[in-house]
Amino acid sequence: MKWISAAALAEAAPHKDIVEALRKGFASDVTTPVRHHHEIDGTTLLLMPAWSKAWTGLKTVTVKPDNAESDVPTVQAVYTLIDNATGTPVALIDGTELTRRRTAAASALAADYLARKDAEMLALIGAGALAKHFVQAHASVRPIRKVLIANRSEAKAIALAKELEGLELDVFVMDAESAVKQADIVSCVTSSTVPLVKGAWLKAGTHLDLAGAFKPTMRETDGDAVAKSRVFVDTREGALAEAGDLIQAQAEGKFDFANVQGDLSDLCRGKVKGRKNRDEITLFKSCGSALEDLVTAVMVHLRKP
Repeated sequence: MKWISAAALAEAAPHKDIVEALRKGFASDVTTPVRHHHEIDGTTLLLMPAWSKAWTGLKTVTVKPDNAESDVPTVQAVYTLIDNATGTPVALIDGTELTRRRTAAASALAADYLARKDAEMLALIGAGALAKHFVQAHASVRPIRKVLIANRSEAKAIALAKELEGLELDVFVMDAESAVKQADIVSCVTSSTVPLVKGAWLKAGTHLDLAGAFKPTMRETDGDAVAKSRVFVDTREGALAEAGDLIQAQAEGKFDFANVQGDLSDLCRGKVKGRKNRDEITLFKSCGSALEDLVTAVMVHLRKP
């Protein structure tokens, strides 16, 4: 069984390539049970299996929020890929890099259907390990020229801005309200339990990308943001179980899950229409699907013999 490191994975899986692999994956038949959640002394353990006719995979993830204060990643993972023809594990893959890249690519895939074609300004709420990937992924599907960063720690926002200097983008650090009010795409990549983006800030035509909160108790937007949006999700089952932004908005009487317009499978299969006009506000809530891991892992495995 081969080991595929973070560096090897990054080389084999540019963000745009993952977007296209996911587009095919969500249009195919992959079984993805809702992931297992376990809380262990302040650490969240996630087990994420998925399988297709040819492949089976399992990602084991730990989420340790306290790590944000140190140099240790908040989210760490390892992925095991199995060849169904023999039942043999064929690859062990760095799941941390896999998670970052496929999460950003899933949001970019949704944006390719939901964001305006001429979206040039991206507001990034959060400056953690996922942030740079989201900039690169969104820039692979839309003509992003300007990035506005808002983060609880200004020092981290400034550090991210410097890291993005080589991407030929205009990057600015500012408060969340100022960033959101200007942006064409608002991408949230935090572990917040309180609203960071308010519906009152969203201009006509904005696409709101929510990728950070992954528990019912977590949220990145208020109910007004959800209420004024056409809402899409990565998977309906995952959203019903874990999408805190939507679950809490429903509890406040500002949303009904019956009004979810579609999921990534619907969009990729052409079953539902994405953006209908320039002025509507769209929202994509991502909780993370094991399909995304499996599809990306298979692509990397085949490219790294």
